[in-house]
Amino acid sequence: MANFTGMQEEPWSGWWIQLQAKVDRMMEQMGEKCPHASVSGVYDDVILDWWTSGFWPGMMWILYDMTGKESYRQTAWSWDERIEQCFLRENRFHHDVGFQFLSTAVIKYKLTGDTDARRRGLQAANLLAGRFNLAGGFLRAQNQADRPGGSIIDTMMNLSILFWASQESGDPRFAQIARAHADTVLRHTLREDGSSHHITVFDANTGDVKEYLGGQGYSPTSSWSRGQAWALYGMANTYKYTGDSKYLDAAKRTANYYLSCLPDDCVAYWDFRVPDVTGEPRDTSAASIGASGLLTIAEQLPPEEGKVYRKAAESIMQSLSQNYSTLDRPEFEGILLEATGNKPVNKDVNVSLIYGDYYYLEAMAKLMGWDNDIF
Repeated sequence: MANFTGMQEEPWSGWWIQLQAKVDRMMEQMGEKCPHASVSGVYDDVILDWWTSGFWPGMMWILYDMTGKESYRQTAWSWDERIEQCFLRENRFHHDVGFQFLSTAVIKYKLTGDTDARRRGLQAANLLAGRFNLAGGFLRAQNQADRPGGSIIDTMMNLSILFWASQESGDPRFAQIARAHADTVLRHTLREDGSSHHITVFDANTGDVKEYLGGQGYSPTSSWSRGQAWALYGMANTYKYTGDSKYLDAAKRTANYYLSCLPDDCVAYWDFRVPDVTGEPRDTSAASIGASGLLTIAEQLPPEEGKVYRKAAESIMQSLSQNYSTLDRPEFEGILLEATGNKPVNKDVNVSLIYGDYYYLEAMAKLMGWDNDIF
């Protein structure tokens, strides 16, 4: 059982300085690459319609907002334009366009007022809204022709682009779709104990639940740790946009389950219900996502209640910084070690993942007082 004592001292400023230096070096090393996984200290270069394409520029926008340094703005500026070009050809856009455009177009518009960025954000929201299944009240996940009724817990994080689009356009349909999906997750994907299924398969015609699949988790009845992090953070965001306490209650229930499953060093194994963790990999991306989500929950609670979640987030971030980071390894492209992408197929195991790096930076920015948000 993890021990969440919080920080006796707060070394965030020291780590924040190291983190900026680390990212500055990565900017020089990576150039125009679209990173996803760093297997041996060098990030790969994936195509722009891949779901993780927004996280690297999202890091730039956070640093620009925090520091005002023009180099971060210049590095981030063209990413939404580049990703938008994928709309003009056959592409793989799906339920994760929120990840791709919230961290590029939407935050760019918020920080600079660029109207083309606003247009791109609304275009992405339209695409996501178009994936709504009316019979089941869910947003279709992925683009598998044989699974038109698939829904995954990850989509909770993409709802923010729909809520933003409603606020920005004045059209309530976007928020209505987001709430309907969140309500379906409450009914069919989150379990009573706060754990979550990864994949829920509905009958696309009737909306009935057909089956649950393990997906990137150990089994259909297990508890994939990154999915738990998406769930607690996504429900907290849904409360932030709606003010409906049922979503905050769900976020806390999911967070409490997540925290109860952490090992002594507060960094999650890849699945919380693996029968024996001996030799099993950690997932530092589940840890960083969880930490940032816990801070979002803490911000929306009275101080006495919220400090429990903040201290837990601090303990996770302390462990990541001291035991799993490359802050003192300038040659290494990647910030967090020991992330796990998809263990069941042994893909991207014990690597750096760009979304793990993003949420580590995002959580560190929050601990340093960043009061804006991307999600």
